[in-house]
Amino acid sequence: MSITTLPVLDFARYRNPAERPAFLQQLRHAARDVGFFYLTNHGINDELQLTLQQEARRFFALSEAQKEQVAMIHSPHFRGYNRAASELTRGQPDWREQFDIGAERPALQLADNAPRWQQLQGPNLWPAALPTLKPALLTWQQAMTDMAIDLLRAFAEALYLPVNAFDALYGEKPNEHIKLIRYPGQQETQSAQGVGAHKDSGFLSFLLQDEQKGLQVEVSEGEWIDAAPLPGSFVVNIGELLELATNGYLRATVHRVVSPPADRERLSIAFFLGAQLDAVVPVYALPEALAKEAPGPQSDPQNPLLRDVGWNYLKGRLRSHPDVAERYYRDVLRERTEQLIA
Repeated sequence: MSITTLPVLDFARYRNPAERPAFLQQLRHAARDVGFFYLTNHGINDELQLTLQQEARRFFALSEAQKEQVAMIHSPHFRGYNRAASELTRGQPDWREQFDIGAERPALQLADNAPRWQQLQGPNLWPAALPTLKPALLTWQQAMTDMAIDLLRAFAEALYLPVNAFDALYGEKPNEHIKLIRYPGQQETQSAQGVGAHKDSGFLSFLLQDEQKGLQVEVSEGEWIDAAPLPGSFVVNIGELLELATNGYLRATVHRVVSPPADRERLSIAFFLGAQLDAVVPVYALPEALAKEAPGPQSDPQNPLLRDVGWNYLKGRLRSHPDVAERYYRDVLRERTEQLIA
């Protein structure tokens, strides 16, 4: 049967013991058959969400000079602001301006033989002209991490695994990542590529949308549907780490964003829950009935999945932000080139 809209899952049902089994069955099927769903009654405070959206609009309204003070090129940890067309997806520019933050942790002092992905940990860049942005984002980040971990545990239950099966992977320092994103109208971009077709690399992704549609999901090869905004919900999708960990039983689905019409813009805020950078993703032993339906993970030959989380994440960052890669990771780029030549 052709899928025309994303499933809607009510997270309050997971918290109700009487409704939990039905919710887990719905979660398992949504994650396997589509890889995307709307999550309602997620527990994130409406006022906090509204405050965050207001702060995001204030950030993008800053002058170009103010935003450039926190440009990602100043961060070896891939944090900060990027102008539209700075980030690449499959080699093509994405027409969105954005502000990235990660977990607010001190930079590590790297030994000479330390793996280079350790440099991904570090502080964020914060705009001096908007001091209210930092507390709003960090408060939302903590609330989202707590909720995302609850949902990840629901996934474990849905797969008939121990509820804490994934705990060791995200551990005490999960690789949290937030993007504030503004998509200008096509009169500015002359391009429909807000974000090119791709899969997300972590565990779970959550998207808070405004009223302007643009997100599209490839439910089968060449068949795309709109993930239109649904008030009070997040759009949730499976990342490649969960696909890898379940041998392809759970589905990381290709998606894209189409630039808004000429007289519109689109604001979205994305939260990504990933594993600890030093984690190695195992294949979990699913019950026989589920294991038979696991086709293996789908890996792009041009961008193969790695079970070493830190290297997998760094690889993606290097591809997406070649200017930052050239400034801070020239040695890694040289090693990759030498490996290709060899």
